[in-house]
Amino acid sequence: MMNNFLKCISLTLAIIVSATAGAAAADRQTFLGQHGVWYAYKLIEDGQRSCYIVSKPRRSRGKFRKRGDVVVFVTHRPKEKDRDVVNFQAGYTFKLKSTVTVSIKDKKFSLVTDKDAAWSKNVASDKVLIAAMKKGNAMKVVGRSKSGVTTTDTYSLKGFTRAIKKINRACGLK
Repeated sequence: MMNNFLKCISLTLAIIVSATAGAAAADRQTFLGQHGVWYAYKLIEDGQRSCYIVSKPRRSRGKFRKRGDVVVFVTHRPKEKDRDVVNFQAGYTFKLKSTVTVSIKDKKFSLVTDKDAAWSKNVASDKVLIAAMKKGNAMKVVGRSKSGVTTTDTYSLKGFTRAIKKINRACGLK
């Protein structure tokens, strides 16, 4: 099962890298370790280093017939000065101009959507979301597909802080 999870994550990353980097392909990916249910990686792409952690929900709810990979990433791209960029992949296309709600303990965050992804509105929002993820035990993500189906994905935050520290070191960030 773990091997299938890692294959799924690697495939998902390859698709995302291809989509975000155009024709550029990943030169080398290194698995840095597992912390709880979070997996840490370092990626060298076109000679540039980036690091990310990824996890899948422990539970998904919603009356969907077909759904692709559902994951959350936190990425560092030091060369681009991107740090702690949170990205949710829903496994479906979101309703146009919809938002995604993330709940951690008593805090709620509203994310913007684009096709099958949800992002924080800005760097400051990512920082606040990351701080809440470090303090929380679980994270609930609620979104709505273009066909009107509401989904709720629940992620464990076990190991999140250690995984972030791992990629901070791997990407030379403190």
